[in-house]
Amino acid sequence: MEIFSKSDIGLVRHENQDSSAFSVISSDCVWAVICDGMGGANGGKVASSMAVEHITESLNANYRDEMNSEEIADLMISTVEEANALIYHAAMDNSDLAGMGTTCDLVFVRNSTVHVVHVGDSRTYSIRGGKILQLTEDHSVVQEMVRCGELTPDEAQNHPNKNFITRALGVNHEVHIDYIEAEFAYGDVLLICSDGLSNHVPRADMVKTVHENRGVMLIDTLVEIAKRNGGSDNITVTVIY
Repeated sequence: MEIFSKSDIGLVRHENQDSSAFSVISSDCVWAVICDGMGGANGGKVASSMAVEHITESLNANYRDEMNSEEIADLMISTVEEANALIYHAAMDNSDLAGMGTTCDLVFVRNSTVHVVHVGDSRTYSIRGGKILQLTEDHSVVQEMVRCGELTPDEAQNHPNKNFITRALGVNHEVHIDYIEAEFAYGDVLLICSDGLSNHVPRADMVKTVHENRGVMLIDTLVEIAKRNGGSDNITVTVIY
């Protein structure tokens, strides 16, 4: 497996509040995380950085090759729950950081299995052949409206409240985490991104770019498309294949 990642401030923001990390454990085992921070002043950057730092330290310290799939899932979930508590208490202890939080998409791939832990509106996609599947579901006000039939998916894409999320790490003492498990087959591409990419790069362009590029050129092209289409937010993308 190969993994490539890039983060860009975009064209509008004054600070990049996205944070990301990845690790290649072996030729058939990798993990990646993307966190998109929110909060006044520098709170968003603090929250996303804290989450990524804790997740990195925990996975590096606690993952073992002999773990089964259930144990990997438990480690991922407990690690993200710990990150939530760390951010929450940091915000409680420092009034300058009050209200800070972050999304989190943590993806662990081993052999033919993809494990995803998800909070917020960052996304994880699986691209196979000419088809793209969004593995995660946004925790957002607009997604709730889609689920209730008040909006179509196309209307949701351009809704003014699209970025109002309903779950984030650090906002409450406890957080409800989604866990998703999927198949990873030869030729598949996993695409993990903050909403700075997904809001500006249509799915068809994601698929086309994945099929036409590899490595650094792939992530560079995805970021450039997002900037060409507005670049109104920080842009972070990681691909695994």
